[in-house]
Amino acid sequence: MLPCQDTTSQTIHRLRVNGSSLRPYAQQMRHEATEAEARLWQCLRNRNVAGAKFRRQHALGRFVVDFACLESHLVIGVDGDIHDFRREYDAMRQQFLEEQGYRVLRFANDAVLRNLECVVGKIADAIA
Repeated sequence: MLPCQDTTSQTIHRLRVNGSSLRPYAQQMRHEATEAEARLWQCLRNRNVAGAKFRRQHALGRFVVDFACLESHLVIGVDGDIHDFRREYDAMRQQFLEEQGYRVLRFANDAVLRNLECVVGKIADAIA
């Protein structure tokens, strides 16, 4: 069993289209969820974790985050291997979200797939 760890960044997809809305992109991303994102969403939806309402593929500023709980100012990310090569971008995104008052938790795809209960527990702890 893999330990689940939240790290200091979060999976967020970016789209820059001359200031146009990210909403269509976010809607598209909802239909293209990874297996790990889909499994985690089944746990987060319908206020299943600590009674918190989560949104998936939600636009925050110029970014689209995997999951956001607006009332708790919490952003959750499920990262694939691509994030091993995007450290500078992830750091910039992390700084932006924290400046907006969000706490960011990031989990690897593998951790979500192999240890979903632990990941959900860490999210519940962050909300409490």
